Amino acid sequence: MSAEQQPRLALVTGGTAGIGAAIAEGLHAAGYRVAVNFGSHAAVADKFCSRTGLPSFSWNVADYDACASGVARVQAEMGPIDVLVNNAGITRDVMLHKMTVAQWREVIDIDLGSCFNMCRAVIEGMRERHFGRIINISSVNGLSGQVGQTNYAAAKAGMIGFTKSLALEGASRNITANAIAPGYTDTGMVSAVPPEVMDKILKSVPAGRLATPAEIARGVVFLASDDAGFINGITLSINGGKYLS
Repeated sequence: MSAEQQPRLALVTGGTAGIGAAIAEGLHAAGYRVAVNFGSHAAVADKFCSRTGLPSFSWNVADYDACASGVARVQAEMGPIDVLVNNAGITRDVMLHKMTVAQWREVIDIDLGSCFNMCRAVIEGMRERHFGRIINISSVNGLSGQVGQTNYAAAKAGMIGFTKSLALEGASRNITANAIAPGYTDTGMVSAVPPEVMDKILKSVPAGRLATPAEIARGVVFLASDDAGFINGITLSINGGKYLS
């Protein structure tokens, strides 16, 4: 079977846990071939890949050269990347007057810098093939802001501006770029929040609950599909009504 006849290949960064894992599984269930990237927590990645059978590739998405070589490795083993989901991200929450330069740079480099690093590695191939789907996972806090998250909110808001500009650049080559801004989602990161804080979070969400990772994943699967070919440069908010824009 030729590469053109194979199902499309999707690459999900931070794809072995939380929202990223649900995205990878959702795309796989929808018929895509899926590769997942992870930067740390190898034991978690091994467990995920053993359960799902999806191939994993490890590199630091904050490192431009590592992204270039990582993408080259994926494409050498699996073929051209048709769908890129920039999901990898971290938080280093602290009030600005106590934030260190390291805490600022680490979040900006991983959450926002990785978008440039990864998109730069795939965009030329997508332009040559006249097809691409790029989906960037932002956050409700990139839209609304959040106390203690100037670094994270700046990175996630930056992803939205990046997405809009890339959408304009790629449209004539049948490349779409869209963002998803999840609200608070039932992942390991959120479950570590103290109960009194979680109570405040739930009270702030009109739906009265957290999103499930699968609900975020369904948005990605739709934006990656041919049915979404005329949707470009948007931010899809999946937040239970917490923030309306």
